[in-house]
Amino acid sequence: MKVVIAEKPSVARDLARVMGAKEVKDGYIAGNGFAFTYAFGHLVQLCTPQAYGYATWSVSNLPIVPTTFQLEAKKVKRDGKQMDDAGAVKQLNTIKQLLEGAEEIIVATDAGREGELIFRNIYYFLNSKVPFKRLWISSQTDKAIKEGFANLKEGTEYDSLYMSARSRSESDWLIGINATQALTLAAGNKGLLSLGRVQTPTLAMICARYLENKGFKAQAFYKIQAGFEKDNIKFKATSNKIDKKEDAEQAIAKITVGSEAKVVKVEAKETKEPPPLLFDLTSLQQDANKKYGYSADQTLSIAQTLYEKKVITYPRTGSRYIGEDVFEGIEDLFKHLADTAEESIAAISRNLIGAKLNKRSVDDKKVTDHHALLVTDEKPGPMPKDQQNIYNMIAKRMVESFSEVCLKDITTVIIDAHGVELIAKGTVIRQYGWRLSPDQVELPDDDKNTDDQDNENAQLPKLLAEELLEILSLELAERHTKARPIHTEASLLKAMETSGKEIEDEEMRQAMKDCGLGTPATRAATIETLFQRDYIKRDKKKLIPTEKGLAVYQLVKDRSIAKVTLTGKWEQKLEEMRANKVSYDVFMKHIKDYTVKITKELLTLRVAIQQEEIKPLQKGKIKCPKCDAGNIQLYEKVAQCDHYARGCDFKIWRTLHGAFLEEKEMKNLLEKGKTSALKGVRNKEGQLSEGVLVLQDFKVIVG
Repeated sequence: MKVVIAEKPSVARDLARVMGAKEVKDGYIAGNGFAFTYAFGHLVQLCTPQAYGYATWSVSNLPIVPTTFQLEAKKVKRDGKQMDDAGAVKQLNTIKQLLEGAEEIIVATDAGREGELIFRNIYYFLNSKVPFKRLWISSQTDKAIKEGFANLKEGTEYDSLYMSARSRSESDWLIGINATQALTLAAGNKGLLSLGRVQTPTLAMICARYLENKGFKAQAFYKIQAGFEKDNIKFKATSNKIDKKEDAEQAIAKITVGSEAKVVKVEAKETKEPPPLLFDLTSLQQDANKKYGYSADQTLSIAQTLYEKKVITYPRTGSRYIGEDVFEGIEDLFKHLADTAEESIAAISRNLIGAKLNKRSVDDKKVTDHHALLVTDEKPGPMPKDQQNIYNMIAKRMVESFSEVCLKDITTVIIDAHGVELIAKGTVIRQYGWRLSPDQVELPDDDKNTDDQDNENAQLPKLLAEELLEILSLELAERHTKARPIHTEASLLKAMETSGKEIEDEEMRQAMKDCGLGTPATRAATIETLFQRDYIKRDKKKLIPTEKGLAVYQLVKDRSIAKVTLTGKWEQKLEEMRANKVSYDVFMKHIKDYTVKITKELLTLRVAIQQEEIKPLQKGKIKCPKCDAGNIQLYEKVAQCDHYARGCDFKIWRTLHGAFLEEKEMKNLLEKGKTSALKGVRNKEGQLSEGVLVLQDFKVIVG
């Protein structure tokens, strides 16, 4: 029997259907020589510090650097405690029993770094020796699944991908665990302060841009603008920026309405604007945020659903290119869109059938694990509005990317108005090409000032050098410099992609991806983590740091853990590891050395508590039952000793066995050893009833 391990139950069901397995069992589907089973994402994870003997948070424990990382079944938090996830343990037992009778494993987790890690963690945790092969497909269509099973890859081909995934996981553990504990202990009574390899530089970008925007002082500057007319076409010409008002006033004093200005130079330039590259996940998330306000996480979730519905290819791709083999089938996809897409997309698709297609997005060398996002030849049925929006964006980008270039005539006219140079510009589109129609406009770039269009004219008359023009109107316009806007998810994703570097060129940004922050598949999760940590919040599309987020940023902004370029270099090394250019041992030695360094750095911090920062919530004092010298500080979710930074590791959750403890009951528990009778206490059988909580050996039990 061959055991197929998918990442999700829904995918396992789909694979089983295509391969003719119909017998539904508890935790798997059997038939036709196969058993199709599944994970629920990460069934197995790296062990917590407690597994290595570090039961408490203490300065003396840091840094925690395991000699060898251990794996354990997925944990969940209940009543503030980590415990085994019963569903995960049950499914792992099912997989273990199946593997005991297996002749071969077929790995069918998502074809990417995290999918590989999900399988390998299960495989090594269960100590399996069964040989395995890899199903590597870019879409979930029946045709792709059958072809994938007919062309299984050797599992060893993906060893370097696994080592990259393993290194990412272990480095995140080392830096996250140690930096979080070090900063929290150093900060004393400010509560839990979480840091991470990718989350912290991402937070730093958000906070730095926010503070830059809020601290920006606008500077006035001036422009002289004159109006002209020829052949019944009115147009304007504008001076360059003049910094001082007195200089601008002196210049405009030379010019009068009714006088003549001379055309000095007319330059007409034909410009070819290539079509945009196909979408990868990050560029799809950026445009969906600009157009519909979807968060990065929303867009990923919608795209994943469309993938599982078989109507688009693998969404977690980092490539905006397709190979020659995929290009051979593009015309068939246009025929499919001509019959099934909404009319605006269908009409353009019909025009592309039989036409010479633009191959800017075709490059075998630039395709990574997966090619760019495409629709499949599956007919999409009725779907919710958000899914329809994302599907249409992918389909529309396809017809744009393979359309002709847009040809523009850009005319620049330089005019001398009594010694003042004025500039007029006009753009005429001669061939719309990929722009498709006159009413199509680009989505605004949230990271650019787009309002300074003083020189632009919808139309310019035919002008010749030395020609004289009458000045019909005159204005001294005051303008103000503008701050770079606060980050939106679209602009943040763009910045994460290029490690914060300001790169406008699309292909140059593509080349920078290997040293960006995170991967297309993980960036959305990083942003969501910042929301969960209460480090940032949304104000419409803007990402605003909270007081807590700003406090953390101020603490670490000058530390290496907040540096975007450092994390970008690590991502580059992980990508090189995937390509067998860097070894696991070399990378992890660097990470372990860095962990020791950053832990020492953070432990040296001594944080002065300001009035506006996170404060305890209680009115009176509660003595610490463990060290006597300290007092317990009550926060929203946790209670901890205010001598935390001095070595007392006492800390408990405020919700215990289902009951939330108000200050009075917390005082009873910690000073008298037990609470009053409380309603809603969960007993050992998991039932809610009235009960008393007892402090025993610094742990809370139901009495």
